[in-house]
Amino acid sequence: MRRGWLFLIDKPGGMTSHDVVERVRRATGLPRIGHSGTLDPMATGLLLLCAGGAARLQAFFTRMDKSYEGVIRLGRATTTYDREGETVGQERDAAAIGAEEIERAAAGFRGEFLQSPPPYSAKKLAGRRFYEMARKGETVPQMPKKVRVSLLRFEPPREGRLSFAITCSSGTYVRAIASELGEKLGCGAHLESLRRASIGPFHAGDAVSLEHFEQMSAQQRLEPPHAIPLEEVPFPFERVRLASLEVWKIRKGQAIPARGIAAKEGDWVTLVGPAGEMVALGQVTPMGTGKVSLIKPKIVLAE
Repeated sequence: MRRGWLFLIDKPGGMTSHDVVERVRRATGLPRIGHSGTLDPMATGLLLLCAGGAARLQAFFTRMDKSYEGVIRLGRATTTYDREGETVGQERDAAAIGAEEIERAAAGFRGEFLQSPPPYSAKKLAGRRFYEMARKGETVPQMPKKVRVSLLRFEPPREGRLSFAITCSSGTYVRAIASELGEKLGCGAHLESLRRASIGPFHAGDAVSLEHFEQMSAQQRLEPPHAIPLEEVPFPFERVRLASLEVWKIRKGQAIPARGIAAKEGDWVTLVGPAGEMVALGQVTPMGTGKVSLIKPKIVLAE
């Protein structure tokens, strides 16, 4: 097996992202597998697994924008902001709410804005998860952070249900948007279903179901499009081929001169060895006025 792989798995509903990782680990025999972005148990869709040497890049993939499709149920608010929570307050008839009213209410959820994690979330504070505090009836702190929604599109509501598509930055809580939309509309709402359609350039249409993956032979599990070897991952950066001495320096964490490349200061680059093997992801860093910029290794892969 090569040094690292990405596996595109279509997560079923009713199980945690960690459960999926464990089952893929057992199926492949690979001890080192991580995922690049948790999906709630009720959610389905793309789970990007980083195996072997690719696990070193897990945090990088986690930062990529993500796209989802789902349904918001108008008229009922819940404790968890999704269908699995207990009802908060009385249910209301949302049949009279129209598309124009929804668009006005949703205006604040486009572009950049501050968002607090839901009380029932895995967010940690002083070693304790928010959902642990919420279950004990404790006050969960507000810890807003900046998120970005580049696309938010709705279908006309039907029988109190609102289909939507969203593309957002990493760390955005879609169920929090559903709940707050209900507050703005004055009827309450929760997230009824959610499916992740993409993570950066990776799409659910190329993923394979977990059950099918487990039934495949060892060779079939490594076939495209659901398996991508590390050397073929479509990083959106300039590829810089290194000489043997430069590979040695990068592996030691040393910077090298940024000569003969198009990348500018602050840009990321993919560093590959003489045989085309991926060595690291680096970033172009200034050295000062009149001096040659450097490429500093940021994520170095194991040999």
